Amino acid sequence: MLLAAGRGERMRPLTDHMPKPLLPVANKPLIVWHLQRLAAAGVSEVIINLSWQGEQLRAALGSGADFGLSIHWIDEGPKPLETAGGIRNALPLLGDAPFVVINADIFSDGLPPLILPTGRLAHLLLVPNPTQHPTGDFGLEAGELRLTGARRYTFSGMGIYSQALFSDLVPGRRPLRPVLDRALHAGLISAELFTGQWVDVGTPERLSALNAMFSSAGNTGSSNSSAAIGPTT
Repeated sequence: MLLAAGRGERMRPLTDHMPKPLLPVANKPLIVWHLQRLAAAGVSEVIINLSWQGEQLRAALGSGADFGLSIHWIDEGPKPLETAGGIRNALPLLGDAPFVVINADIFSDGLPPLILPTGRLAHLLLVPNPTQHPTGDFGLEAGELRLTGARRYTFSGMGIYSQALFSDLVPGRRPLRPVLDRALHAGLISAELFTGQWVDVGTPERLSALNAMFSSAGNTGSSNSSAAIGPTT
């Protein structure tokens, strides 16, 4: 599932007339980078949730056939359901197996694992903290997600989840963090540190910096440098 229903307030005025996932990175819509990477990894079906300017996304990506994928669309209406609410709303389409969820407004050269570790309700990718978010979101200890820790990291917006994590949620607008915290306390979430390329494309300045990186000589966007910018929970 690609989460694409956000309004992108911090990206204004660029998002006044275009949904954030369609903003171009190296002359390619941000969300297309995800679709191509998922297809290359063997994923065949993708669910995308919509809200602000959602009709533009649907018109641009269509059925997903151009990417070797089948896209299923879910329109959340004028008010997005937030991350957990959007996932809960999509459960009937997500099937019984664990599923990957990625924020469509990040850029990364990696993906979460496509297999959920045994006995877990979720497995998250964390990234090194950016200067804008120095305290991070979670601790990480021997592959376990923690609330605290000697080192804290930022959630990347990429993870793999079990249906059971969301199935008892009351439908409606629901943030992700309380859902994660509940499972974390029960020791049901694992995590790993991702040190590849990652950018939370949250402002026009970050988008410009990302495009400048691509335009620099010899840069293909596949370097191992982490550019973790901002929390995504």
